[in-house]
Amino acid sequence: MANYEQYFHELVDGKREGLQDRLLLGCLKFLSLFYSLALRLRAFAYGVGLLPSRRLPRPVISVGNLTVGGTGKTPMVSWLAGYLIGKGKRVAVLSRGYGGSSRGEIRLVSDGETCFLSPEEAGDEPVLLAKTVPGLAVVIGADRYRAGMYALETLKPDIFILDDGFQHIRLQRDLNILLTDSRRPFGNGFTLPAGLLREPVSAAGRADVVIATRTASGMSIENPVPGKPFAMAAHTLVGMMPLEGGTLAPFSRLKGVRVMAFSGIADPGSFFDALEREGVPLVATLAFPDHSSYGDEELAAIRRLRDSSDIAILITTGKDAVKLSQYKDRLGPCVVASLRMTFVDARPLEHAIEKFL
Repeated sequence: MANYEQYFHELVDGKREGLQDRLLLGCLKFLSLFYSLALRLRAFAYGVGLLPSRRLPRPVISVGNLTVGGTGKTPMVSWLAGYLIGKGKRVAVLSRGYGGSSRGEIRLVSDGETCFLSPEEAGDEPVLLAKTVPGLAVVIGADRYRAGMYALETLKPDIFILDDGFQHIRLQRDLNILLTDSRRPFGNGFTLPAGLLREPVSAAGRADVVIATRTASGMSIENPVPGKPFAMAAHTLVGMMPLEGGTLAPFSRLKGVRVMAFSGIADPGSFFDALEREGVPLVATLAFPDHSSYGDEELAAIRRLRDSSDIAILITTGKDAVKLSQYKDRLGPCVVASLRMTFVDARPLEHAIEKFL
């Protein structure tokens, strides 16, 4: 699977220049025109009321993106939820529950105090949010309106956060936050299957606030959606803690230690690079597909590389860690890198949120 994903990314990035590659990309671009047209018609139908959209009786803030893959939606939702809870609001996240076994059922992941579902049931990201943001309620369901009404009846939230909601336009929102990757906001400009866009670039006009993520120190970035409030953010690793939980510790404690990093996220390379920027001495790395479930095959691959590279300690992401606690004895020493969203200047976003406080 990883090889197919790598080939696809190289193809749409123009790194595959063979005759067969160019012919394949040309066919994909032709198909992309029809896909793009269908998405434009869908957005138009919702916009003029031909397709019905529904409104929840509490404010809804949507966090999403236009591209497939990771732009930091979960860290952004975590930051936003923490900010609102810090202002005294009861917050509920509405998530699809991608990767879980609930198959679109409406289920309570957390009431803000207790986490009721496992990552296998709810998906890794809803459980990660529930476990890392104190006081945050999380509900999953394919129909986010019905999930919201269930949350309203059982949890009485003041405000909803719609996770990965930019394309879920059948649910009306009061604030639309669009995340873009600072390196390539819209990929190669084509929708699937010839590019990474879920919708045409014109859909960015629905955004109320644009956040460029994965910015580096000193980076100068133009607003990819001119005229919209714009902020820049980075994903910052702030330390590590044991897989079973505990106190946050600095990465400097790994100095002189043989470390192996592994992850199953959309962009594992960015995680490995971030660790090395923090001075973590990576001897080996292992990448799994995004939302990878960990079973005997994955654990065996980790242990093989760990043993063959004489690794003293493993390090992984929080998203992976929620699925690994049951395997701590089989993994051996393993720590989790703690990730936070940090802003160069959060005032454009804070100003947009003020009306909900």
